[in-house]
Amino acid sequence: MSDYPLPFVPPGGSAPVPRRIRALLDGQAVLDTQNAIYLWEFPPYPQYYVPLADVADGVLVDTGETKVFEHGVARVHTAGRGKAWVYDELDRVRFQWDALDSWFEEDEEVFVHPRNPYSRCDAIRSSRHVQVSWDGVVLADSTSTVIVFETGLPPRYYFPRTAVSFEHLTSSETQTACPYKGRTSEYWSIGGQDLAWSYDFPTAALLPISGLVAFFNERVDLSIDGVPIERPVTPFS
Repeated sequence: MSDYPLPFVPPGGSAPVPRRIRALLDGQAVLDTQNAIYLWEFPPYPQYYVPLADVADGVLVDTGETKVFEHGVARVHTAGRGKAWVYDELDRVRFQWDALDSWFEEDEEVFVHPRNPYSRCDAIRSSRHVQVSWDGVVLADSTSTVIVFETGLPPRYYFPRTAVSFEHLTSSETQTACPYKGRTSEYWSIGGQDLAWSYDFPTAALLPISGLVAFFNERVDLSIDGVPIERPVTPFS
């Protein structure tokens, strides 16, 4: 059994999207819908399936190919900078995320993939004593962290910068994004392996982590109130 909640919607599960979904390509809105559905192609998160009537003309170009998925047969299209799959039985299309430049739920940009409506991502302040070390060297130590609890992932401990020993870390050019937190501002590594990151401008719901530094529990030694924590296995991280 995992020490943290895991996603529970099975592949093929679906649900209505109660939010307006829009996507832009070259600065122009190419889809705008209030009737999308979520469909889970695999457990961690769903994809948007958009009514064909809500996609701008000329965006989809049929390749004449088809592809068989577990949840149906789709006609393969090119779309923007990638592909899209049209499901005639559903009268809907699923876009490759990076085929379009940006996606929005209502007026808030969403990154990487749709947010799972059954997942939580909470930033909670904590006074527990948390220490991070690597190969015996202490990298961070604080009794004033913000813990991010995200469904499907182990808790992440965000440290004040004054509690981090940056002299042991090397700045990295890595940048990642998260649909719940936004785009990272900085990454740090040791020996070429990325260990830590920060969000200077997170999404509104995650503002408590702004400017703080978190570490991959899977790659460092972590202790809480003096008790060593076993490194987690995260198949969906």
